[in-house]
Amino acid sequence: MPVEFLGIAATHDGSETNPRSGAAFDKEYTLKLARAHEDHGWDRVLFAYGSGSPDPAPAAAYIASRLDRLQILLAHRPNVSYPTFAAKTFATLDRISDGRLTVHFITGGNDHEQGREGDTLTKDQRYSRTREYIEIVKRIWTSHEAFDHEGEHYRFHDFVSDVFPVQQPRPDVSFGGSSAAAYAAGGAEADIYCLWGEPLERTAEQIEAVKAAARAAGRTTAPRIQVAFRPIIAPTEELAWEKAHRTVDAIKARKEKGDTAVVRHHRRGEPENTGSQRLISIARSGERYDRALWTPTAAATGGAGNSNALVGTPETVAQALLDYYDLGVDILSARGYDLLDDAIDFGRYVIPLVREEVAKRDAERAARGAHSLVEAG
Repeated sequence: MPVEFLGIAATHDGSETNPRSGAAFDKEYTLKLARAHEDHGWDRVLFAYGSGSPDPAPAAAYIASRLDRLQILLAHRPNVSYPTFAAKTFATLDRISDGRLTVHFITGGNDHEQGREGDTLTKDQRYSRTREYIEIVKRIWTSHEAFDHEGEHYRFHDFVSDVFPVQQPRPDVSFGGSSAAAYAAGGAEADIYCLWGEPLERTAEQIEAVKAAARAAGRTTAPRIQVAFRPIIAPTEELAWEKAHRTVDAIKARKEKGDTAVVRHHRRGEPENTGSQRLISIARSGERYDRALWTPTAAATGGAGNSNALVGTPETVAQALLDYYDLGVDILSARGYDLLDDAIDFGRYVIPLVREEVAKRDAERAARGAHSLVEAG
């Protein structure tokens, strides 16, 4: 199966290790980083969402209108707009990008963060709302006749959109989470299911949970699987591990100063979302797993988001990514700590190795299949 690579479409140069040097939306840097991804073999970039961050939709439109190939993964929280409005926004962006849009729906795992924008629903209520929201958006994208909706969270009458996506029948829907409620919602509605990088055994368990949820929802095909990591690469293993320890030291130093880029999401104690709880539990059980997975980066941030690292030479990290590919993961998400330079290095030195090996495996699989057909005939 083909493999795809997802990077980050940051709007400034800050990260957990370095404070940003300018405004929260730096137009020149945003374009420079996106172009670096397009020029170095990445398939798409994520425009993430935060309560106080620049609006990702116009930022994505800005990039889509200036680059020709790079695909867009737009993060969206259902609490910030009505689904009729959001569906039109997404369809317009798919038009601007000539059909390069995927939408990632975020349910929200932190009550405090959700409350910053007036969302007071419980976690279970949020999952119910997200599922209803996605169903509405999908219908708007594909319905040319006006319809009514009377649901638990949304009610409207006689609505039909006049703008439709380029992609037919619709853009893909992306979804993530590590709880039973997340599996149920994403298993039913998602085309792509997103996981944070965990040890291989635990990742395999989550993939099976997603597949089971899809079957329970009556689907005959399961969502594609995406897994996210923070790669730390260098020309030698020794240099890579020195870089890894410098990275954690920098994260801890910023956290001790109370820098919001590191502590904002979990500043009120232990994380509420299952995904972050899993990352912390894994880190407490050990620092190194499998070929190259390293957990102190996750521990240093309190399990905040995509935070487990893959450490080593490009060859080591590529082989580690292929281990996840062998589990059935075909979208590999990666984001370094020096966003621009790390995106370039990963694109130059890791992506080609993974693509080459995947092509070999696909060719071997095709040859075995042809041989089996000959024998059967």
